[in-house]
Amino acid sequence: MDGEGQTKKFMFVNRKVPYGTVYALESLEVVLISAAFDQDVSLAFVDDGVYQLKNGQSTDGIGMKNFSPTYKALGDYDINKLYVEKESLEERGLSLDDLMELTYEDEDDDWAEKTSIILVSREELAEVMDQQDVLISS
Repeated sequence: MDGEGQTKKFMFVNRKVPYGTVYALESLEVVLISAAFDQDVSLAFVDDGVYQLKNGQSTDGIGMKNFSPTYKALGDYDINKLYVEKESLEERGLSLDDLMELTYEDEDDDWAEKTSIILVSREELAEVMDQQDVLISS
């Protein structure tokens, strides 16, 4: 997969809260651009990055646009591997039930709707990261 023009595995590691800085929004924009170039794109949500997928986000009063609905469009860009670190959720008192429902349609399974969120342990996430060609952390 190192040849020119071949698909590379890109993983974007999201560690920051969604608002208060531009990191989360800019990372999401780069993710969408990467997918447009037919790369194999996945995302990891660790540390405070798990808040980026939290249900019911509101930016009322902070003067920033709520971009969380954009995550629901990731499946349309063939971005369907969203790894959420279990320990990061637990350390913040969150569970999968606190996260947005993010899905994609699996063309290999008669367009069945499937979840994009993959709950993994810290150890499992490290193994997935080792399989990537490019890691980008924000």
